[in-house]
Amino acid sequence: MYALVTGASAGIGLEIAKYLAEKGYDLIITARRGSLLRKLRRQIRLRHPQRKVIVITADLSKREECMRLYREACRRAGDGNIDFVVNNAGMGVYGPFLVTDLEKELTLIDLNVTSVHILSKLFLRDLARNGHGVLMNVGSCAGFTSGPTFSSYYASKNYVVRLTEAIHEELRRAGSPVKVSCLCPGPVATAFNDNAGVKESGKQITAAQAARIGVEGALQGKMLVIPGRKMQAVVIGSHLLGEHLSTRINYLVQRKKAGK
Repeated sequence: MYALVTGASAGIGLEIAKYLAEKGYDLIITARRGSLLRKLRRQIRLRHPQRKVIVITADLSKREECMRLYREACRRAGDGNIDFVVNNAGMGVYGPFLVTDLEKELTLIDLNVTSVHILSKLFLRDLARNGHGVLMNVGSCAGFTSGPTFSSYYASKNYVVRLTEAIHEELRRAGSPVKVSCLCPGPVATAFNDNAGVKESGKQITAAQAARIGVEGALQGKMLVIPGRKMQAVVIGSHLLGEHLSTRINYLVQRKKAGK
């Protein structure tokens, strides 16, 4: 059986792909940077010579590319052979809403929200029809609150979290064996912060830790997977504080990421 991982060229996506290979899955890996995907394929084949690794380069901020990925992945893997789907591709745009670049934000929405929606619907229909499989969407602890100066990213992850929760409950009520899970890490040591233009402070877990915890939680059928007791407490605390106070605190936290 194949596992498909978007955003597999770096960070959490790369580590998820490597961990799924260890778990026995053949892989379909996709991202914009084909050279990095081919490098990952070589690494996986060296460690697991028996694994099949399909590389599909795609820019998932474009709807037609999402559709192409679905069609090509299904064709190359064979009907009914994709059993684990990971929507991991994403980006961030940092700065006050009045000054951040609109085009970058629209790209963020297309990548973080629209691609997750499209690929979740298309692949989940297949999983449900086949009567088995796992859908894992990569959200964030940002998905449980608002994020002044990181507003579009937080909002996009709210969509991912709430969409995944709703789908999980729909399938549970229907008695479906398909598992739907949302991985919601806190700070992770990846290039994400550099790409988003922020400075991260405090303790971070590794991408490998996030990947392992996420995959295992998804296989267990957990609706939400939040790595680490500290981040679990932060999520609970934000709810107890209420939306208004939580937003004020988040503003102070996010401002520190700009070094101000």
